[in-house]
Amino acid sequence: MKLDDLLKQTNEWLKETGPECEIVMSSRVRYARNLKGIPFSHWAGTKQRKKVLSIIEPVLLRNSCLKNSLFLKMDEVNAVDKQFLVERHLISRELASGNSSKAVNISEKEIFSLMINEEDHLRSQVMQSGFNLNEAFRLIEKLDLELEKSFDFAYDRRWGYLTACPTNVGTGMRASVMLHLPALVMTKRVRRILESITKLNLAVRGLYGEGSEAAGNFFQISNQVTLGRSERELIDGITRIIKQIINYEQKARDFLFEDSKKQLEDKIFRAYGILTNARIISSKETIDLLSLARLGINLNILPGINIKTVNELFILIQPAHIQKIEGRVLDIEERDFKRAQLVRKKLKA
Repeated sequence: MKLDDLLKQTNEWLKETGPECEIVMSSRVRYARNLKGIPFSHWAGTKQRKKVLSIIEPVLLRNSCLKNSLFLKMDEVNAVDKQFLVERHLISRELASGNSSKAVNISEKEIFSLMINEEDHLRSQVMQSGFNLNEAFRLIEKLDLELEKSFDFAYDRRWGYLTACPTNVGTGMRASVMLHLPALVMTKRVRRILESITKLNLAVRGLYGEGSEAAGNFFQISNQVTLGRSERELIDGITRIIKQIINYEQKARDFLFEDSKKQLEDKIFRAYGILTNARIISSKETIDLLSLARLGINLNILPGINIKTVNELFILIQPAHIQKIEGRVLDIEERDFKRAQLVRKKLKA
């Protein structure tokens, strides 16, 4: 598999096939692991980081869970391609920002992504469509058990897995869910709900994780602490809370549909009108309008539009994707023009 092949396929988590997919876009489980006896990536020297890469790379390339995978060394990837991988949620911005012995291994369907020499020596993630934390956990646990046979991970009987960030010590696991909550935003209830869950040791981030804004009414919710709880307890804990948020969003959608249907329809059709007629449009405006279109499809206000197409557009309209589609580097004005062209073509197909 080559990097350009990714552009030709739909990410597994965008296929709208998982449970509660109208509200939950995707589920992700990530493990942080470090090799015993080698300093964490931020403190390791060049030789030590190279050693980590030389130890991990051959094991990943022969792993049964990662057949036909794509292995990329960051010093061999250009800036646009790095941003392209960030936009597809396959690498972090931190991995994209440096070159020294950093790499990523991506499975054929983009379900697995394993980063080498990011904050930790190895960060493995599994992504699934919809509210499917249990399946993501099953897959990453299977992978981790296989990796344990080849690596001597840094582990303490009292503290658990040792990680670069103290908040990851213990299981080293972060379970996160990407929620689409437009109705809670419209009814001005989302802030109170999200503030209350942060008191339950959960973190709330935007579409692209730590440091990003909640563009398009998307909110990424994950556990904040891993120490003192088992993986199963963490999964069950976040699952209970996400179920409550799904219920709140559904009730807010029902309320808007019953109490303010004309105003809601007007917002959604205006958004669709701009998306299908604009000649120049920014990525931020597109995401916000696609959010309304997605809500309209789920409420049957915009029948006949493929939800999978809208989901794909959230990724395809990003700056690096536009440039990859065009096959050249574009300035902002050119990207805004090509983005509008792409959206019109996809939605009118």
